[in-house]
Amino acid sequence: MSNKDLTCGHFVNPFTDIGFKIIFGQPASKELLITLLNELLAGEHQIENLTFLDKENHSDNLDDAGIIYDLYCLTTTGEYIIVEMQNRFHSNFLDRTLFYMCRAIGRQVENIREKRKKERELRTENPAPEEEDDFMLNEAKADYYGARYKLSTVYGIFLMNFREPELEAKFRTDTVIADRESGKQVNPHFRQIFLQFPYFTKELNDCETLYDKLIYTLKNMQHWNRMPEALKEQVFNRLEELAAVANLSLEDRIAYDKALDRYRVSRIVEEDAREAGWKQGLEEGRAEGHAEGRVEGRAEGRAEGRAEERKSIARNLKSLHFTTEQIMQATGLSEAEIEAL
Repeated sequence: MSNKDLTCGHFVNPFTDIGFKIIFGQPASKELLITLLNELLAGEHQIENLTFLDKENHSDNLDDAGIIYDLYCLTTTGEYIIVEMQNRFHSNFLDRTLFYMCRAIGRQVENIREKRKKERELRTENPAPEEEDDFMLNEAKADYYGARYKLSTVYGIFLMNFREPELEAKFRTDTVIADRESGKQVNPHFRQIFLQFPYFTKELNDCETLYDKLIYTLKNMQHWNRMPEALKEQVFNRLEELAAVANLSLEDRIAYDKALDRYRVSRIVEEDAREAGWKQGLEEGRAEGHAEGRVEGRAEGRAEGRAEERKSIARNLKSLHFTTEQIMQATGLSEAEIEAL
């Protein structure tokens, strides 16, 4: 890890939990989040507005309480959006993102059932006949059976400060539910975007679109003391205001300093583990090489000894006037080898 990774710039580090939420997860930063999402979904969907949902209310039990999203949003047109910044690799990461997506989809049906149940509890003792046909609580009518499964689209946006070995070695991976043979999308309501920041290698001069500039800024801003002159769009003025460490409240500054310490420690531990693994691999490789050398040396010596022994026997047989053919049969040497003795 370079010294650059340990320096504290003018702006918060978005790869820390509190830094990410300061930039994108507060009401004042909603427009900034909408801009990023619209750049990610350009040509596919345009978000006009969104609401931050209360993540803590989506835990079924105590075991589930710690499994929450970084950001969970609902757009005004009904789409749900999960946005997560993951700083380091952990096992089964892709399975966890799939769980997040499936849970968000499943809750759409569960919430309808809960709503219908509450409506029934509020009814009078003598409900109207037509109210008895509540399709979520009673036996469903044929017309209503499929209606309970009408879903809104769920988008999962996963910003990753590491390389995921199960994904292709590229910055952006887009996944949909599609036919395996034709590639045609089957269901439009499931959408995941994985962004592996280590694979984003563009310099600022190479960033021509707002999308590239936003990604470049998120990757590098924690090392800056000011916004580069090339970032002139209004969105970066807003980002500069929101992300300035000096503008944090005392409470946020204390939380951010702790988060930054955890981030630095995790990077140091990760780097130390990588270096230790490299050294161990090097030592094991050397030891294996020495062992193989000894084995090969002994094998080569034995082979040379056997060859010299056969030649000695051939010389003795030749001195006793055995024929070349007889010596060949006795020693396994070729006619040329015998004649050369």
